[in-house]
Amino acid sequence: MTVSHWLFRGLATLGLLALLAAQPAPGPDLARTLRASRWQHRLLLVGAPTASQADFQRQKALLAEAEEGLAARDFKVIEVLYDRLSPADRQCWTQQLGQPLAGFRVLFIGKDGGVKRTETQPLAPASLFGTVDKMPMRRQEMRGKK
Repeated sequence: MTVSHWLFRGLATLGLLALLAAQPAPGPDLARTLRASRWQHRLLLVGAPTASQADFQRQKALLAEAEEGLAARDFKVIEVLYDRLSPADRQCWTQQLGQPLAGFRVLFIGKDGGVKRTETQPLAPASLFGTVDKMPMRRQEMRGKK
């Protein structure tokens, strides 16, 4: 093979990699995540029509400042962007979780798999932590860590 052939193949591969990197990441497998997290993690699902939505960006900023508190309470934060959801995830969001595919939503799902809190405005971490810390399971966890 000639140098120009190798160069062409290398550029073509780089072009394909750049194209793949530019594609939006697939959304989460919500049903599987809900099942896998049960009794393991609390979930905070942050839903919005697109990643550029103002409330979505505000919620991300609030949560970025509270990483330690989220980790201490076994939270996994899942971004649910409606424009990136698979048909199965759309069905899970709308039917299983009962949420519309419009507007901003924050869902707090407990370790038991139940929806504990739903908000349509960004949720302050202190308010979320206040909700969690009142729950019997969390109180038991805190006693066990002493």
